[in-house]
Amino acid sequence: MLKLVECVPNFSEGRNKEVIEKIIDEVRKHRDVKLLDYSSDPDHNRTDVTFVGEPEAVKKAALDLAVKCVELIDMNKHKGEHPRMGAIDVVPFIPISGVTMEDCVKLAEEFAEEFSKKTNVPCYLYEEAARREDRRNLANVRRGEFEGLKKEIGKNPDKVPDYGPNRIHPTAGATAVGARFFLIAFNVNLGTDNIDIARKIAKAVRFSSGGYRYVKAMGFEIKERGIVQVSMNLVNYRGTPVFRVFETIKNEAERYGIPVIGSEIIGLIPLEAIVQVADHYLRLEKFDVDQVLEKKILDTISESEK
Repeated sequence: MLKLVECVPNFSEGRNKEVIEKIIDEVRKHRDVKLLDYSSDPDHNRTDVTFVGEPEAVKKAALDLAVKCVELIDMNKHKGEHPRMGAIDVVPFIPISGVTMEDCVKLAEEFAEEFSKKTNVPCYLYEEAARREDRRNLANVRRGEFEGLKKEIGKNPDKVPDYGPNRIHPTAGATAVGARFFLIAFNVNLGTDNIDIARKIAKAVRFSSGGYRYVKAMGFEIKERGIVQVSMNLVNYRGTPVFRVFETIKNEAERYGIPVIGSEIIGLIPLEAIVQVADHYLRLEKFDVDQVLEKKILDTISESEK
């Protein structure tokens, strides 16, 4: 069986197209990995990249991309809505086929060790790769962001990195490296400019404040549109489906007398998650994902190539 790993690095540049393209080129030059998607958000000032390949090839592409981020991004000049602590902010590895989560943990450890040696950027392991329970949640690792970490690292024993020097990189900050299940970045836009409402709704759905088990959420302003947004990471769409979170946000918004005006997926989403949404809203009976035409075609092609 072909061994496939997905990598979804997020880096702290979402406005300068020239810089973004130079960084993405570091993935494009690797012919043995497939660049699936990348999307930039100027309000968040952040770009998400998705590529797949065999484990070693993916690690090499991720290293080249990360080193280029260190070269081109200065965190002292970075401003954006999204929490961040580094030029290359997060580097997660996700098992796709023929690879276990344990394999991805090992890949994350190897990446963090090699990257920190090349650049002197401190690295923190998170999610399944975490060596400490309090670092499993990315929000805990990134708390205080670049500015806060700059003050604490080297002084606070809780901020000692898993790899690299116990000091902040002067321009590139620090990087979180992990292994995890497939994550859906899902945002819901609200028809108001009241950031307090977005924050209250985010609090209602996120797990850490009593909401859904597999939801991380924050309220953000989208200033260029004059609206606010509930921005989420759905870390296990099987445990907490997209439609359940959307319906809750819609109901909460109605309490404040405001509409949901749209939603967006950042990056890629599994077919299974979309089928869950269709199944829910169409009230399909005895429906199976194998009834999706494109999936049937892809399964047939895969069988013929074995």
